[in-house]
Amino acid sequence: MRRTVFNEDHEAFRETIRDFIAAEVVPHYDEWREAGIVPRDFYRKLGKLGVFGIEVPEEYGGAGQSTFKFQAVITEECARAGVSFGSAGVHTALCLPYLLAYANEEQKRRWLPAFVSGEMMTAIAMTEPGTGSDLAGMKTTARLSQDGTHYVLNGAKTFITGGVHADRVIVCARTAPPTPEDRRGGISLLVVDTASEGYAVGRKLEKLGLKTSDTAELSFTGVKVPVQDLLGEEGKAFSYLTHNLPQERLGIAFGAYAQSAAAVAFATEYVRDRTVFGQAVASFQNTKFVLADCRSEVDAMQAVVDRALEAHDAGELTAADAASAKLFTTERAAVVIDKCLQLHGGYGYMMEYPIARLYADTRVSRIYGGTSEVMRSIVAKSMGL
Repeated sequence: MRRTVFNEDHEAFRETIRDFIAAEVVPHYDEWREAGIVPRDFYRKLGKLGVFGIEVPEEYGGAGQSTFKFQAVITEECARAGVSFGSAGVHTALCLPYLLAYANEEQKRRWLPAFVSGEMMTAIAMTEPGTGSDLAGMKTTARLSQDGTHYVLNGAKTFITGGVHADRVIVCARTAPPTPEDRRGGISLLVVDTASEGYAVGRKLEKLGLKTSDTAELSFTGVKVPVQDLLGEEGKAFSYLTHNLPQERLGIAFGAYAQSAAAVAFATEYVRDRTVFGQAVASFQNTKFVLADCRSEVDAMQAVVDRALEAHDAGELTAADAASAKLFTTERAAVVIDKCLQLHGGYGYMMEYPIARLYADTRVSRIYGGTSEVMRSIVAKSMGL
């Protein structure tokens, strides 16, 4: 069936990204995986390519495109090649929406040009040890100084992707204590300079998958954050976080689809070349039926994410729509990728094969951005249940 979600501009961009991956990523990717991080200079290359500025207005050095489809193309091409761009997705898909929506004019002129070039990498720090998905339970505090010139930040965050390389981190902190009537109130966003005294990067966490994205623990001990670095209004952060969740979950859903499509391609190529009992693995009926099932699953996932992409660009993607898309694609991706790994036999368990890396990488998609259990609750609530 003809796919209509992408136009000629997106396809031209796809060719550019595909060539860039072949030249700048694939030759170095094994080394990056071993190191557990991509080189800092790689992000400057992405900035030079224009990847970070697609959705940034032209007056700040970007291309001014108000669409998520270019990011979707990057996701597809990285999955196709069995690679990733490290923590670049957090920089653009998670952090940028907050800067565009809530930064004032002075902040945009101060931050966005460096954001676009890759000279200033960003991360967002929400999760804390012991709180998980319960953001209202966060303990990190930011108290306004007596002279009103800065906040004093104290606390700790964990699972912060991009936390090692980040130059600025959007930190969620309590600027006022919660009340029995409103646990979610009193939370603010501070765009913290990682060079500040008292700011510390702890362990670079060893993850099951997504090896090239740096994920770290952060701590703040009396960090002074100028009031000029408050993002949006004080105490309104919970509503800001909720506002960006549909796009975040769309990105995860699209990644699950793209990884599933890549898994089917990897498995199809493998079974054609691999022989068992004197014949190609592809010649067995079981192989054909398994891959046919996987192909139908991928077709269904593609229909879901393409419809969600169009809805997002039209400003019509609801929280329940995004949750449904994430729930369906991530749960089905687990099944598809597992089946494709099985077709590789013992080699599917070897990390040198991209199917093994996909298997490890995709597991977190049912956890981050809201667990599958949370997604089910959101969808059920939208049904009046």
